[in-house]
Amino acid sequence: MDHLKPRVSLLFLTDLTMATRAKLSLAIFLFFLLALISNLALGKLKETEVEEDPELVTCKHQCQQQRQYTESDKRTCLQQCDSMKQEREKQVEEETREKEEEHQEQHEEEEDENPYVFEEDKDFSTRVETEGGSIRVLKKFTEKSKLLQGIENFRLAILEARAHTFVSPRHFDSEVVLFNIKGRAVLGLVRESETEKITLEPGDMIHIPAGTPLYIVNRDENEKLLLAMLHIPVSTPGKFEEFFGPGGRDPESVLSAFSWNVLQAALQTPKGKLERLFNQQNEGSIFKISRERVRALAPTKKSSWWPFGGESKAQFNIFSKRPTFSNGYGRLTEVGPDDEKSWLQRLNLMLTFTNITQRSMSTIHYNSHATKIALVMDGRGHLQISCPHMSSRSDSKHDKSSPSYHRISADLKPGMVFVVPPGHPFVTIASNKENLLIICFEVNVRDNKKFTFAGKDNIVSSLDNVAKELAFNYPSEMVNGVFERKESLFFPFELPSEERGRRAVA
Repeated sequence: MDHLKPRVSLLFLTDLTMATRAKLSLAIFLFFLLALISNLALGKLKETEVEEDPELVTCKHQCQQQRQYTESDKRTCLQQCDSMKQEREKQVEEETREKEEEHQEQHEEEEDENPYVFEEDKDFSTRVETEGGSIRVLKKFTEKSKLLQGIENFRLAILEARAHTFVSPRHFDSEVVLFNIKGRAVLGLVRESETEKITLEPGDMIHIPAGTPLYIVNRDENEKLLLAMLHIPVSTPGKFEEFFGPGGRDPESVLSAFSWNVLQAALQTPKGKLERLFNQQNEGSIFKISRERVRALAPTKKSSWWPFGGESKAQFNIFSKRPTFSNGYGRLTEVGPDDEKSWLQRLNLMLTFTNITQRSMSTIHYNSHATKIALVMDGRGHLQISCPHMSSRSDSKHDKSSPSYHRISADLKPGMVFVVPPGHPFVTIASNKENLLIICFEVNVRDNKKFTFAGKDNIVSSLDNVAKELAFNYPSEMVNGVFERKESLFFPFELPSEERGRRAVA
């Protein structure tokens, strides 16, 4: 059946005999070149226009020019041209898709150059801003990097209220864990037909169940109030909304969405009176109030819902709690599910506070299950995380029996947020001039364990000697000499005596 194969160009039918190739006329070859040049010169056609590929035209033309072919041979030849064209198009599509995927990977790598660190001025959006204060919300964690899908449903917001301000009543379609970073406040929570008033001091933490109406008062005359609010949405994953019940035009009440007939029937109030009621407020959702109003909103000395009398207090204060670990180089305080806080157990959360002394560092360590969402409260320092997901493309092309690791680093300052996924070793270092204070919401803490690479009881020292020698290909006593030290968790940040005087590499 060789005589059925078309005598075409080398570009298409490679199985033609040398004798047949020699018979190709110069005219056909010139026609092929002219078709290509014409296609380039025309450029992009309009979307409604259709142009047949010049190479396909040439192939079909040569099929028709073969005098020795019968009509059946020519049809077979034309079918082969179409088939080869489809194969070429498929090959081009695959090559294009591969290039697009490669470009996308490169783009993601550029975007995720530092996927775990969030800048205050870049990664927060302002949801509310008035003369009295603001609410800023951190972007979804997965918008920063797909590596953070494990905490996709969590959102972090920062509320700032100036002295003697009132934060209007609202409720959220999310569970809220509120932490008082700075300032003094009164929190009003509507519970069982009355308002429970809770005083907040720096370090106080409280859980606000989804849907609970609340208001906030900055009761300090001079200092601003700063609250961190971890939202766990219960409606739309990764998204939360606030709903104002009492309100007017600004903030707008949720009741404004209902018809006047419905409101009149529900509230048994004439339309005119309702219109006057819902048109009064236009101060915004955070506004300044008088000293007398602040005093009127303060908790009474005896509250029926507070069984021991006096002012109702937050559920606990992490600054006054005894540290889990402390030495001269830093201290760690933890409050978690084991501290008989039922809502912490239900939400699978832990709150930790780390205070690293100036010129000191934490050990290199990682969590087995928990993801750390850390907010720098005060001080400056440095962060390093070891990440297997960010290894360079050049490294990945080499044949390796293990992954390569990328160092993610950032200089820390107040207002910054960083995330450390489980299994990722990391270290935090305080600057030479001030302590580094970090508050952490740790999620998925159930069964979590902390493993260290330096200090007392680190995982290398805990290995048996034979395993050490096999892992490092080095005598175990030499390995022990490197990893063993007396301190735990926090150390001075200084080079060994042999290296002092040289500049430390960050």
